[in-house]
Amino acid sequence: MSKENITIVLPRELKEKIKRLKNVNWSEVARKAFEEEIRRIEKIEAVEEIDRLRGESKIKWCGAEVIRKWRDSH
Repeated sequence: MSKENITIVLPRELKEKIKRLKNVNWSEVARKAFEEEIRRIEKIEAVEEIDRLRGESKIKWCGAEVIRKWRDSH
């Protein structure tokens, strides 16, 4: 995997705290935070896309109703 550098602007107080904690892999902390935020945003985008497609669909259905009918029939 190719790696790239980025620059992050931090408040001075935060940077001083980071410098004091030398045993922490801050690159890994930042990478995980970025990945988590990306996953969160992608989930939101997926839900919005599903809602958009559902709104455009000519077939109207409710998943909860389908599940209730299925449960009641068994």
